[in-house]
Parts: sequence; C-alpha cells; structure tokens
Amino acid sequence: MPQLSGVSHVAFTVTDLDRSRAWYADVLDWQLLMEGEDKGIRYVVGVLPDANVILGLRQHEGGTGDEFHPGRTGLDHVAFSVTSRAALDEWKAAFDEKGVRYSDIQDVPYGHCLNFKDPDNIALEIFAVPGS
Repeated sequence: MPQLSGVSHVAFTVTDLDRSRAWYADVLDWQLLMEGEDKGIRYVVGVLPDANVILGLRQHEGGTGDEFHPGRTGLDHVAFSVTSRAALDEWKAAFDEKGVRYSDIQDVPYGHCLNFKDPDNIALEIFAVPGS
C-alpha cells in the first residue's frame, strides 16, 4: 500500500465566512494565504503558522446554517498539538482574554486535552501527549 506523508489541510464549512475568518485570526493566529469564490462557495485558505497547518474556511451559498454537532456522521473534532501540558494552561489564559468557550483540561491516559468551540460550534482541541 502506498504511504501517506501527512495531512495536507483541514477545511471547515462555516455559516458566516467573515465572522469565522476574524475569529480564527484572533484566536489561533490564522494568517490568510488566499481567498476566492467558485460555484457558490466563498472560501479563504490560511495557515496556523506555529503549527504549520493549512486551514480552509468555506461558506456554501446553499448552506443549511445548521450548527456543528459531533454526534452527526462525519467530523468529530480536530486536535492541534502542543509540546507540554503546561502549554494548555497558557491556552486557557489566552482563551479567557478572548472570550473563547472551553472545557476544563482533561488528564486522560492517552494525554491532556483542552476542548473549545469556534463560532459555529465546531469542536476543536489542543492536545499534549502523556508525560509532557
């Protein structure tokens, strides 16, 4: 079987592209690479520079406007990694400053998790491996 070399990018469908674009830039330091419109879809593509992750946001002209729900078939959540559990406390402080909704840090056998939501309720996580 051929091998994969990594994840190219992640793209989220959002209900308000301008609102989401501003939120991701403010909260995660998302930086615009390109934007456009094609076949009823407005989109922006940017990078989370510290994570070296390309993240796209897409608003469909005929979108339903439904809020994200992890119980629906498809994406459950996306997790970004940090190098230590202590970094999760730094993220909590940054989230407090920006008014971001988040859960308490969870210390579980497979690592340490800080869960939060974007404006469309898309489930996001910051994760540190155990023992970090």
